[in-house]
Amino acid sequence: MQSIKNKETFEEIISSKQPVIIKFHADWCPDCRRMDMFIDEIMEQYDQYKWYDINKDELPEIAEKYDVMGIPSLLVWKNGEKTAHLHSANAKTPDQVTDFLESL
Repeated sequence: MQSIKNKETFEEIISSKQPVIIKFHADWCPDCRRMDMFIDEIMEQYDQYKWYDINKDELPEIAEKYDVMGIPSLLVWKNGEKTAHLHSANAKTPDQVTDFLESL
């Protein structure tokens, strides 16, 4: 998963015609580390998406703009528009993440 380090790169990535998923996380977050243990397998299964991540503490203005209140959260964009948001409370297990992706 490629990390987004600045607002310009973020804007370029979300404007893609191909849907992209961005995982918001933080280094101090235990639920984020738990997700890291299972997300690679899910990324392989859902390879129709480009996957990225953002450290919420490094780019808080992006997290705030897109209502990322808890982490980890998965947000989906296409053509510059946020099309889906899996909030942290519902992103704790592989089944919750795959159910979300199946609903897209």
